[in-house]
Amino acid sequence: MDDTEASSLEQIRAFLAGSGGLRFAGQRREEVYGWVEKTLVRFEYVSLDKPGKGLVRRYLSRITGLSRAQVTRLIALQRRTGRVKAVAYQRTKFATRYTAADVALLAYVDKAHGNLSGPATRHILEREYSDYKQAAYVRLSSISVAHLYRLRNSSAYRKRNTSYQPTRPTSIPIGERRKPQPSGEPGFLRIDTVHQGDQEGRKGLYHINAVDEVTQWEIVVATSQISELWLIPALESILQQFPFAVRGFHSDNGSEFINYRVAGLLEKLLIEQTKSRAYHCGDNGLVEAKNGAVIRKHIGFGYIDAKHAEAVDRFHREHLNPYVNFHRPSAVPKILTAANGKRRRVYQRWATPFELFRELPGCEKYLQPHVTLAELDRFAQSQTDTEAALAMQGAKRKLLPGVQGRIA
Repeated sequence: MDDTEASSLEQIRAFLAGSGGLRFAGQRREEVYGWVEKTLVRFEYVSLDKPGKGLVRRYLSRITGLSRAQVTRLIALQRRTGRVKAVAYQRTKFATRYTAADVALLAYVDKAHGNLSGPATRHILEREYSDYKQAAYVRLSSISVAHLYRLRNSSAYRKRNTSYQPTRPTSIPIGERRKPQPSGEPGFLRIDTVHQGDQEGRKGLYHINAVDEVTQWEIVVATSQISELWLIPALESILQQFPFAVRGFHSDNGSEFINYRVAGLLEKLLIEQTKSRAYHCGDNGLVEAKNGAVIRKHIGFGYIDAKHAEAVDRFHREHLNPYVNFHRPSAVPKILTAANGKRRRVYQRWATPFELFRELPGCEKYLQPHVTLAELDRFAQSQTDTEAALAMQGAKRKLLPGVQGRIA
């Protein structure tokens, strides 16, 4: 606007008195601020007395449509900087810590391990850097679980890892009898069978899953049938594959485990046998969870003919069992007891079964005679977690196409 004729305070006073109830509004902020600056300079606002300053303030407010407080801020800005200029908005930006290479590496690790939970994956990333000295993991080794999930939601991550196979829980009714008491010592197994489907009247093979309650050490074997003739060799294989002596054997009330042949084998080896209690379905929950998280996750729900039991068992023995026990973190429960006596499990830590075994006081005394702790250490260090996962996944890709599908 052009107000060059208003060159004195008297003219401004007359203008304010004559404009009455009229209100003006500025158009573009840059133009309004520029006019305010010129007006303050023209009337030498800083040198005016108090009534004069008040008159100029009312004039600025009337012409621009700005509030008294806004005009005061603009005058203070002009006195401080000599200019009345809009300050450009500066959006708060946080420093980028994790690069595109880190996102690609996270997708690589998740794909190798089959998309484990956030805490388990974080433990693997930490071990890759601290235990295996993989420099590429230097930033990811300290990532929080929350930020790990944020990276998983990014488009860059999804372009590299988009295959998700959620685990479906297996519901098996269990009536339990007596809960074993390991007292913090390894060797007390929870055991269950997992059936690999039926097709055209023929039974698929069976997995026998045994999990140690204290260390979560897990051994899986495959057998074509679960009759006594086939089950005894499978149980003997399980007992031999555990590095420590087995002293407890807990199962549900299925006839495959509750029979004289199995009882005779366990009695011969001085292994305590317990079975399910009624109305305590959580007693065998550890192995039931492992059925879904390990066997169903890696082998799936599809039918596999019993004639392939030997090949699947070889995969378990050479690839799956070593990976699960030396390279796959498991949640470690901590039991909290409330004032009213109610017990609650929380999971604040993740560790591999071998790590949990090594932490036991005097762990070497539990080992079987033919096993040494040094041998287990060497085996654990022979591959990184991700290398072991990739080897297991490669063996699985070779195995499953040849054993799954319809009967030939």
